[in-house]
Amino acid sequence: MSDQFSNQARGDFQRARFKAFVNRLWSTLSGQPSTLLSYDEVKEKLHIGGPIYRGVQTVHVDQIAGSLNRYHEFDRVFLPASDKLSERWQRVNRAFYQEISLPPVVLYKVGQVYFVVDGHHRVSVAREQGQIYIEAEVRECATRVNIKPDIRLEDLQILGTKVNFLERTSLDTLRPDASIKVTIPDGFDRMLEHIAVHRYFMGIDWKRDISEEEAVAHWYDTVYMPVVQVIRATNILKDFPGKTEGDLYLWVLDHQRYLVQEGESLQPPETAARTFVDDETKKPSRKTRSDKRSTPQSGSADKGKKRKP
Repeated sequence: MSDQFSNQARGDFQRARFKAFVNRLWSTLSGQPSTLLSYDEVKEKLHIGGPIYRGVQTVHVDQIAGSLNRYHEFDRVFLPASDKLSERWQRVNRAFYQEISLPPVVLYKVGQVYFVVDGHHRVSVAREQGQIYIEAEVRECATRVNIKPDIRLEDLQILGTKVNFLERTSLDTLRPDASIKVTIPDGFDRMLEHIAVHRYFMGIDWKRDISEEEAVAHWYDTVYMPVVQVIRATNILKDFPGKTEGDLYLWVLDHQRYLVQEGESLQPPETAARTFVDDETKKPSRKTRSDKRSTPQSGSADKGKKRKP
């Protein structure tokens, strides 16, 4: 019987290694993430706190997508990345066939993602055997942003700038319902500039010093949200697949600045948003355009002028 279990475990490992090869090939062709998330990298970029012990829990295996210190040894779906893992992997797999209970794995939780601290081979075997859940000791780490198991490295970079934005502005405290998302790498840095300029002109208009918290709240209420409300009312976001309300907000302000540079008067945010929407809807359908620009040119390309960043 033990030989039978050994043969099954050996065959399972060979199939797992072949799947890992196919996944790596597909990742190269598709650009999808193939490696596990590094806990240290996430910790550094997102300034996470904790971990706080949450006890033994039943965890969905698909949510385990990272590792504390062995993220190079398995791919994103925990298939073994090297034949060096064979002996231990097969030993854990034999325990599965023999119905031997193994201790819970140890995981860190960040957002919706779990990182393996101890039990990498147990997680790998569980996924390969089709288990949906696994028992785990969970320690949760506090974070100001949410991450999901399918997060890409470029998304992590942007979330890092969002954490900096929230630490600088405390918008998540001042406006708890606020949920700004962007796909533009420097989007949150540009918003910090917008808030700084807004604070300056508030001081001129109101003839007094403006606190940073007051400027942030006023910017969100009177600049950002009016633009977003127009975006929602016109449903224009459907014409920009993969983009967010935050992206279009940035484009609206770019468009507004371009018009000012062309000699037009400064428009209120809501008016600027409607002007942007009107200009975009007059253009040919995005599905029929031959160019591959990632952002609207706000009319500047038609006049042969390059818009300033």
